[in-house]
Amino acid sequence: MVVDIQQLAEYRYRAVREVLGGSPIGEVAARYGTSRQTLHTWRRRFEKEGMPGLLDRSRRPRNSPTRLSAEVEAEICGLRRRHPRWGARRIAHELVGRELESAPSRATVHRVLSRNGLVRAQEQQHSRKYRRWQREAPMHLWQMDLVGGVPLADGRECKMVTGIDDHSRFVVIASVVAVPSARAVCSAFTAAMRRYGVPFEVLTDNGKQFTGRHTRPQPVEVLFERICRENGIAPRLTKPRSPTTTGKIERFHRTLREEFLDHVVPFESLAAAQEAIDGWVHAYNHQRPHQALNIVTPISLFRPHTAVHVRGGDEHPAQAVAESELSIEVVEPPVLPPQGTAVEFKVRVPPSGEITLVTGRQRVGIHQALAGRTLTVWANHRSVHFLLDGHLVTTVPSRLRPEDLAYLTMRYGAHPAGPEPAPAALPRARSGTAILAADEPVEVERKVHRDGIVCLAGGRYQVGFALAGRTIALRLDGHLMHAIADDALMGTWPCPVPADRLGQIDGARTATSPLPPPPLPAGAIRAQRKVHASGRFMINGQFIKVGPRHAGKIVTVVIEDTHYRILHGEDELAVRPRKSLGPITRLYVKGMGTQKDRQGSPDDRPSRKS
Repeated sequence: MVVDIQQLAEYRYRAVREVLGGSPIGEVAARYGTSRQTLHTWRRRFEKEGMPGLLDRSRRPRNSPTRLSAEVEAEICGLRRRHPRWGARRIAHELVGRELESAPSRATVHRVLSRNGLVRAQEQQHSRKYRRWQREAPMHLWQMDLVGGVPLADGRECKMVTGIDDHSRFVVIASVVAVPSARAVCSAFTAAMRRYGVPFEVLTDNGKQFTGRHTRPQPVEVLFERICRENGIAPRLTKPRSPTTTGKIERFHRTLREEFLDHVVPFESLAAAQEAIDGWVHAYNHQRPHQALNIVTPISLFRPHTAVHVRGGDEHPAQAVAESELSIEVVEPPVLPPQGTAVEFKVRVPPSGEITLVTGRQRVGIHQALAGRTLTVWANHRSVHFLLDGHLVTTVPSRLRPEDLAYLTMRYGAHPAGPEPAPAALPRARSGTAILAADEPVEVERKVHRDGIVCLAGGRYQVGFALAGRTIALRLDGHLMHAIADDALMGTWPCPVPADRLGQIDGARTATSPLPPPPLPAGAIRAQRKVHASGRFMINGQFIKVGPRHAGKIVTVVIEDTHYRILHGEDELAVRPRKSLGPITRLYVKGMGTQKDRQGSPDDRPSRKS
C-alpha cells in the first residue's frame, strides 16, 4: 500500500492541531492510533519547522565506525570469484591472516556476498537428516573405497584406491591402479600401513576386493580379509546400498573430482598420474583447511602409529612422531610361488560338497558330511591332496597349470607347500589316461557300504560286512585285488579291472609301500573244516569260498579278531573278513575220514545250521 507523503503530513497536522487546541494528549493519541511520545515529537517538530517537520526522516546513522571498508568488500568479492567453491566460512578464515584492522565475521562475509549477487539460493537436496558420527582419535578407523576417472593419454581410464582417516580426514591412501584387482588393493593397503602404522578398524563397502561374504555358493575369505585378520584389524562393512555409512570417503571423492580430476588433461602415463595426485593430496592434507574440522588442516589432528617421515616436515609438528610409539609388523600379501612349486591353502567345503578350485579346470567332489569344514589343500601339477586336521581325506590327479597355481595364490592366499603329505596321484598323458609302468601296482581308497560292497570302475564288489562303514585301500596288483585296512591285509580276490583301465580309476595312485602280510598272532584260535564239492565251507554261519579245486580237503581256519585265514598245510589259500564276531564253539571237523572216534556232523556240509 502506497501512502501519499502529503496526506500523511496533513493527518499528523490534524492531530497536532487538536493538542494545541487544548484536547488531552492521551485521548488524541488513542484516536489517531499512535503513542503519547510520538505525538509530543510531532508537536515539537511542528512548532520548530512547520509542516516540513511532520514528514518522515531518514533513519540512517550519521556515522558507522564498524562499517566494512570498500577495499575489504572488494577483496571478499575477489576471493569468491577466484574460488567459486569457497563459502563465507572459508573466506572469513582466509581474511584472518591478512593485514586488516578487524577481520569480518562469517555473517558479515555472507551479507557482502548476498548484496553483490554472489550467493545462489538453492533448495535442500536431502530432506532426510543423517546421524553424524566420528571416531574419537586418529588411527582408530580408516575408510577405504575405489574411485574412477583418472584419464590416460592412451585412452584408458584408471581407478584409484583411496583411504581416509575417520577422525582427522587425513588421506592415507591415494594409489592409482590400472586394474582394480584384489592384489592391487591389498598392495596399496599394506604400503599405507608400512608408512603410517596399522589401524584398529577398516570400513569398506561390500566390493569383491574387500570381502568374500557374498561369494556363491559358499562365502570365502579374500586376500584383504586375510591381511586384516593377520594384522589384528577389525574389518567393518556397510549395509548394501548404503553409501552414507562411508560418507567421509565419498565426500573426499567429490572434492577430488571438483577440485582436481575435472580440470586435468589425460596423463602421459600411470606414473605421471600418480605424481600429480600425490601433489594434490599433499596440499589437501597439509594446506587445505577442512570445514568439518573447524577450519584446520587434517595433518594438525593426525597421529600415525609409527615413526615416519611425511613430506613437508616443517609445516606442522604432527609430522614427527616419537620412536617410542607403537610399532607393528605388517603382514604382506602372499608372494607368487615359483613356477612348478607346490602350493598349500585352506578351503571350506560347500553344502553341495563340490569344491571348485579353478572354474572350468578342476572341480573335486567331497562327501557332504564334511560340509562347512575347512580342509587343507596341497596341490601341484601332478596331485591334489585334501586333508582334515592333518588326516588325508582324498587324493585326485591334478589338472592345474602353472598359471592356475598363481591364481590360487591370489584367490585363497596360497603359500609354498611343504613335503607331499601322501603318495602322488598317477601321472597322466595329454589324453587324460594315466601312465603306468608294466606290472606297476595301483592303490585307491574306497568307503565300504553298509552291505559290505565297494564301488570300483563302475562295478560293485563284495569285500565283507565286517568292513562296513570303513574306508579301506584297494591294491590292484596284476591279476589280484587286495583289501588293506589298519595296515593289515583283509582279503584277496581276482582283480576285476583290466590292466589297460587302471589309469582311468578316479583317485588312483601309485603304490609305494609293500603289501602288508596278514599277521598271525600268537595263540590264535584254529578250526578245521572240510571243503565241500562246491568249493566252499561254513564257519560260524558264514560261507567261505576257496574254489572247487580244493574240494574234499581239510583246511585249517585261523580265527582272528576281524578276519579268517584259510591254510592248507603251509599254504595260505585265502583271507576273508569276519561277518560275525560270535564265539566259535566247534573247532574240529566231524565225519567219516576225519575223526575216527567221532560221528558225522552237518558242520562239514554247507548248511546254515552249523
